[in-house]
Formats: sequence, structure tokens, C-alpha cells
Amino acid sequence: MTTNISRRIVILGGGESGVGAAILSHTKGYDTFLSDSGTISPKYKSRLDESGIEWEEGKHSVERILCADEVIKSPGIPNDAPIIEKLRSKNIPVISEIEFAGRFTNAKMVCITGSNGKTTTTMLTYHILKEAGIDVGLAGNVGRSLALQVAIEPHDVYVIELSSFQLDNMYDFKANIAVLLNITPDHLDRYDHKMENYVAAKFRILQNQTGEDSFIFWENDPIIAAQLKRLKIEAKMYPFSEEYDPDAAAYIDPQGEMVLKKGGDNLVIDKNDLALKGLHNVFNSMAAGLSASILDIKKDVIRHALEDFEAVEHRLEYVKTVDGVRYVNDSKATNVNSCWYALESMTTPVVLILGGKDKGNDYSEIEKFVKDKVKAIVCLGVDNRKLHSFFDGKIPVVEDASSMAEAVEKCRNLASEGDTVLLSPCCASFDLFKSYEDRGCQFKECVNALNDSK
Repeated sequence: MTTNISRRIVILGGGESGVGAAILSHTKGYDTFLSDSGTISPKYKSRLDESGIEWEEGKHSVERILCADEVIKSPGIPNDAPIIEKLRSKNIPVISEIEFAGRFTNAKMVCITGSNGKTTTTMLTYHILKEAGIDVGLAGNVGRSLALQVAIEPHDVYVIELSSFQLDNMYDFKANIAVLLNITPDHLDRYDHKMENYVAAKFRILQNQTGEDSFIFWENDPIIAAQLKRLKIEAKMYPFSEEYDPDAAAYIDPQGEMVLKKGGDNLVIDKNDLALKGLHNVFNSMAAGLSASILDIKKDVIRHALEDFEAVEHRLEYVKTVDGVRYVNDSKATNVNSCWYALESMTTPVVLILGGKDKGNDYSEIEKFVKDKVKAIVCLGVDNRKLHSFFDGKIPVVEDASSMAEAVEKCRNLASEGDTVLLSPCCASFDLFKSYEDRGCQFKECVNALNDSK
């Protein structure tokens, strides 16, 4: 824990992260000002006003921002934004909310990143620790702001989901347990369209770790494996594997059981008994179970928590069965690899909803699953040309929809009893929806309005 190093703090962004940082800054006695170029929601305005924090919306008052000693930036603001360029030209430090919050707590930090699965793994780890009676907070991309919790409701342990954007502006912060699930191309528009820049951002989760800390990772990921050959890792390493590997800390044995090495007494769970189904969720369960094991959680607690966990909203979330057709909301699948995992878990014919804001996707990754499992695609987006170019002729039906209601209605007409309608878009949501949450909620609303035709 460090003491104040700056007199004036400016926060850019008035969402959960920014408002939490502002409250912590104010609580610690800094001269605090928050600026948002967009609109701040009423609930966050109320929190700022109640705390006596000065704020503005709809603009960035450059002269007020450039007199900061330090700036805390929302992860949604790119590093090449004009205001960030101005700050850089003045040599004013720009950090993340997580970096700032870490200065004021000695709590243990379990930090989770990866291109896919990080929300589920974060929630699952938090669930295990709660079941064990640990005083634990949930933060980062899920839960409440870490800074807010440090300010008003401190915990002994925090489980934090970290995006590459948050890691970009973290420097002295240290993860006691760092989890790296996987790395596949994503957000390359924020990294000069260079994969190596994105990989480096993900590996920042290891910075500042010592031999007393722990690093959990998927050893079969080729990008992780290649990067590890270039680095010297100080932390204790806990690899998990999709196949039997006696040298791994966790693996799937030939009988299909998940094995977690816990001291001399391994924890063995049939993967069919896990609450979350699909190979990707076995990986998530191994990572969460290893995190809990490192924190000395009893194996019976880990087993029970892995078997009774409820799925994360918008991630392979079962919605309803209508006329014998299952409807599944996987709106959080905003990249191709997430859709791959969703399709991998499907055991019935699929009517697939794809589309949105393309981030330079390569759909060849899911081509085999689409040919084997998908009977029809409904393209839901403003511009579906790339989807048609790739999938037309590879499956019998590829249709367009311009709204969620139209997409669900088309899926209903295309699906037969025993099929699954899967919303797993591969793309960002911002062409037709406010967010992936909005997209998923609209899907569920449309599906829940359906009734059996019999």
C-alpha cells in the first residue's frame, strides 16, 4: 500500500470504473475531477453528487484535465484518443482504475484474463471462495468497481476480470494469482492490427509477480506456449491441459474425469458432473479450481461449488424450449473463438444467429463446426456481406434479419423439434444494439414471447 503521490486527480469516464475511482480518490483526500465526453447515467451522477465530487459530461474541458498530476482512464477510451495524446505530450501519467485501487489495499488479488472464458472463470472462482466463507469481492469487468470496494467495503481477497484494455494502463499493480485462459485474435483494431501487441497486453498480467505468486495457464494454447519460451517467469507455474498430462496441475484423464492436483490428494470430478457443460467450461473449471486450491480451499468445497454453479448471463444461457426447440443466448460471444466453443458444446442440429460489427473476423475457425452442426444461419447485422461471402453455399440456408424480432421469427420457421437456436454472433453488438447485454436481453424477450404452436 502506498501513500498519496499526486495532488490533483482527473478521471476520464463516468461509468462504474470511473465513478469508483473518483470516490476512492476523494476519500483519500485528492482534489478530484471527473470528465465524460458522453452522458453520465443518473445513478452515477447521484453518487458523485452525494460524495461532493465535481464532474462534467458531454465534453472534456482540456485546460482542467491538463492540470492534473495524474489521470485515471476508463478502459473504453483508446490510448490514441485526442485527449490521451494531449496528456502524453505533457508527460502526465495515465493509469487504470485497477492500478489506482491497488495502491490502497493489501488484499490478495486473483486476476483473470484471456480472449474467451474470463467472465465465467471469474464468476466461478468468486463462487467457490464465497462458498468457502472467504471475505471476497468481485471486480473488474464484472461486479462493482474495485476502487469503490476498496474505498467503502474492503475485502480480504478480490477476484478480478481484466481485459487487455485494463492491463494496458497497469504498471505497479501485482496479481497474487494470475490466470491466462487463452489468446486468440480480438480487439486488434486497438493494437495497430498487430497480434504481437495484443499478446503483450495479455501477458502484462504477469508483471511484478515474484516467486511467492502463482501463474495458471492453458498449456495447450499455441500462442501462450510460444510467448512463454521468450519470457522468464518468476511465479510458480500451474499449467492445465485438455488431455492427460501428469506434469500439469490439472488435466482431463482418459476416463473423461477432470483432475486437480491438490497436495498429495487429488480432486477428481467427472466432467459430466460439472455445472457448466462443454470443453471450454472444463477449462474454466480447472482454472477456477486451481485458483481455489492455491488459496487452500478444501477440495469438498471446490467440488460442490463446481457442481452447483449457475451459468453466467449471456454465456450459453438456456432461455426456453418452444415446440421442442431449445433457445440459447450466447450474446457474449463477440469473437469467432467464443462461437467455436459454443458450437463445440452443441449436441443437436443448430440454427445459428451470427452478425454485428465485424472486428476483422476469420470465420474459417468455425467452418467445420458450421458444416457439421449448423442447418441454417440467420445474419443479424447492418452489413452482412462478409458473412454471406464466407458461408453461402456451405450450408443450405443463409438468411438476413435487420432486428432481433425478425431474427427470432426466422429461426422459429427454420428450426424443427430437437434443434437448438443459438445466438452466438461472433461480432460486437454496436451496429444494432447498445451492448452485448442489450442484444442478449432482446433475444430473451423475443424468445419468451413465443408460445408452443400446438
